[in-house]
Amino acid sequence: MGKPSHERRLPNNEAQAVVRSLRVSPQKLNLVAGMIRGKKVDKALAELEFSTKRIAVDVRKCVLSAVANAENNHSLDVNDLVVAEAYVGKNLTLKRFHARGRGRGASILKPFAQLTVVVRQVEEEKKPKAAKKAAPKAAKKTAEAK
Repeated sequence: MGKPSHERRLPNNEAQAVVRSLRVSPQKLNLVAGMIRGKKVDKALAELEFSTKRIAVDVRKCVLSAVANAENNHSLDVNDLVVAEAYVGKNLTLKRFHARGRGRGASILKPFAQLTVVVRQVEEEKKPKAAKKAAPKAAKKTAEAK
């Protein structure tokens, strides 16, 4: 007998990927994660591709992994995916020692972080037709003014 299956924590239109032990401080990683929050996946991947931040390469891999999870495990459409959440957490911290003058020492903290990316399938909303109706009224007003 196998284990009983766990209920899915995410809704059916979401998928996630987690990267643990990224060698960067959580504060720096959160700057990169903030760049992609709420954006369409293709636009987020393009921004990460051309970002000058070193950690953007690993964030891009995480987003691609979340997209692959959505496509293969949950049968979601890749073209409709949006980065719904991208949040950062602390991980372990390596403590190192730096020798200073007169027999003293200074501590060096080398933090690690983890990243969770959740992608959500969102259907494109149709644009309202009210904007199209406003344009002919403006044309009528200009015709009356002449």
